[in-house]
Amino acid sequence: MKLKVLVDNNTYIDQYYYGEPAVSYYIEEGNTKILFDTGYSSLYIHNAKKLNVPLKEISTIVLSHGHNDHTGGLAYLKESGAFDLKHLKILAHPDTFHAKQIDDLEIGSPVSKKELQSFVDLQLSKTPVQISPHLTYLGEIPRVHTFENTDPIGKCGCDCQPLKDDYLMDDTALAYQTPKGLYIITGCSHSGICNIIEHAKRVYSCDTILGVIGGFHLFEHSPRLDHTIEYFKKHQIKELYPCHCVSFSVKAAMHQELPIHEVGVGLELIW
Repeated sequence: MKLKVLVDNNTYIDQYYYGEPAVSYYIEEGNTKILFDTGYSSLYIHNAKKLNVPLKEISTIVLSHGHNDHTGGLAYLKESGAFDLKHLKILAHPDTFHAKQIDDLEIGSPVSKKELQSFVDLQLSKTPVQISPHLTYLGEIPRVHTFENTDPIGKCGCDCQPLKDDYLMDDTALAYQTPKGLYIITGCSHSGICNIIEHAKRVYSCDTILGVIGGFHLFEHSPRLDHTIEYFKKHQIKELYPCHCVSFSVKAAMHQELPIHEVGVGLELIW
């Protein structure tokens, strides 16, 4: 499997791509080409072209959750002309396109479910979906670790119903299976990175985790961070690529005990 970082908060010196506080990854697994999240803006398209990513050949866009730093780029699918919309599928949790807001700020997808259904194949699933022989969309993540219980982030709702606390039940991830173990690809891990890994282990009946890339939604030293570090150490994860919603201080704390790697736009991983 090949993964290219199209959008991240970070960029590399002497590599002339643009960054923004968002996520978008291009993934190839065999003959299957997918996009994981679309960032805030059209930036993922700009960087993809500079990285020679064949956007017309992408068959599936997977959305990690509904926040606009992961779904904002959906607004450019049609006008960019970069995608083959007749053969494009979008895969997401059913709650992904619910209204999401913090106070009066709208933080959900700029494109509605109804609008997307008018020009692409939209598949909504709470259960795991096999995208290719070795790559799986994990669906809704069971919250099994109490140390990863979090406060809601704003409010969410649909169909003119009163807004309720948003615990990001739409948050999901990808798992890639190799003969030696699993790799995990996340957006923000609002559901908890350890919960995500546990779910992937159950889906594949595999206890070996080789690597993880994505946001962990960790910003400060806390008991949750301590437990997360211990969890990673217990599983002897050799490739850790924390990015996006992981603060510098958290990366520094992890680096004291774990094999942390830097992430930036243009990073290419071969697993």
